[in-house]
Amino acid sequence: MATSDRPILIKKIKKGGDHGHHGGAWKVAYADFVTAMMAFFLLMWLINTTDPEQKRGIAEYFAPASVSQSTSGSGGILGGTALGDDGAKGEGSMSLIQQLAPEAPEDAPPEAGQASNLAAASEEELREEIARREAESFRSAAESLRQAMRDMPELAELSRQLIVDQTPEGLRIQLIDQEGRSMFEPGSSRPNERARVLLRAVSRVINQLPNRISVTGHTSATPGGRASAPGDWPLSAARADASRQILQGAGVDADRVYQVSGKAGSDPLYPDDPTLAGNRRIAIVLLREAPVLPTDTSL
Repeated sequence: MATSDRPILIKKIKKGGDHGHHGGAWKVAYADFVTAMMAFFLLMWLINTTDPEQKRGIAEYFAPASVSQSTSGSGGILGGTALGDDGAKGEGSMSLIQQLAPEAPEDAPPEAGQASNLAAASEEELREEIARREAESFRSAAESLRQAMRDMPELAELSRQLIVDQTPEGLRIQLIDQEGRSMFEPGSSRPNERARVLLRAVSRVINQLPNRISVTGHTSATPGGRASAPGDWPLSAARADASRQILQGAGVDADRVYQVSGKAGSDPLYPDDPTLAGNRRIAIVLLREAPVLPTDTSL
C-alpha cells in the first residue's frame, strides 16, 4: 500500500472532570452550617442559664449610650458598684430614694416632684434596701477575708484563731486564743507578732467598707471560778485599745472607730467553760448603720 493511502487516525484525549457533586464547595458550605449551629446552641444554652437580672445587664451593655439607664452592664451582686458606695461616707439613703421613687412629671413644680418621691420611697422600703445591700457587703467582705486566709501561707496557719460571723450589731471578726497560741503575753496588753499579722489582715477587709467599727477585749475566767478578776477590766480594755492602734496603723481611719471597750470575762465565748483559752479574744464589729431617713416634708 502506498504511503498516501494509509488511513489517518486521530486520537482524542478527554480531560478528567471535577470531583463530582460540584467539586469541594459543599465542604465549605457544610462547615459554615456546623459553625452556625454551634453558635445557635451556645446562645440557647446561655439564655437558659442566665437569670433575668443578668439578661438586663447584658442588654444594657449592648444598648446605645443615649438609651441605657445604667452606667454598667454588670449583673453581679452589687450591680457593678464598688463596696461602700452607700454608707456612712456615701450618699446614704438619698440614692435609694432616687431608685425606689418614680420621677415626677416634667410639667409638675419642683416641690411636687420632691414630695411624690419621698412619699413613694416609704420608710420600710428604705430599711429593707439598705439592709439588703449591707448584708451583701458583709458577705463579700467575710469571703474576702476567708480567701485571704487560704491564699496566704502566713495566714493559713492562723485561720483557726479567726471567727467571722454576722450578728444583730453587724459583721463580727473575732481573734481568739488557743492553748499554747495566745495573742498577748499573760497579763500584758502588748500584742505579739501573731496578733499583729491577723489584725493587719482584718484591716484590709475593714477598709473595703465604710461602716464604723467597735473593738472589744475579752479575758477568760480564772481557774478558781471567778469570771473577772479586778485587773481583768483594765487589761481587756488596754488590749482592745492596742488592737485599735494596730488597725489605724494599717490604714483604718480613726474617725471610723466608734467604740473601744473591755468586758473582762463577763461575756465568754464558751459559757459552758469560761476558763477556756478561746474566751480570751478581741472582737471587731463592723457596725450596721441606721438608715438616714428623709425628714418630714410637711413641716
